[in-house]
Amino acid sequence: QVQLVESGGGLVQPGGSLRLSCAASGSIFRINAMGWYRQAPGKQRELVAAITNGRSTNYADSVKGRFTISRDNAKNTVYLQMNNLKPEDTAVYYCNAEIVANTIGMYWGQGTQVTVSS
Repeated sequence: QVQLVESGGGLVQPGGSLRLSCAASGSIFRINAMGWYRQAPGKQRELVAAITNGRSTNYADSVKGRFTISRDNAKNTVYLQMNNLKPEDTAVYYCNAEIVANTIGMYWGQGTQVTVSS
């Protein structure tokens, strides 16, 4: 059974940094695109950053220049380095991946809370 497990969230002051990790486990043949989404209270879930198997990336305009997505294919893990955090970055962050196992499917992590506050 394939699952994604996130870690690295927490409370940080404005201007601070956090690094999120998301590890995929199970009988995985290949992981295609991976990404991070976030959902703030009362708002829709939105794409933060995504990375393909070839390591092409794209970012939401609101995080460009501050966040960096990367992946380690040997570890089936995707990372999100978040710098210069702002209060408006406060949300639950979810990782997402298109995984080829017995079938191909989209998988989600359980979410990790990021709170930016002084």
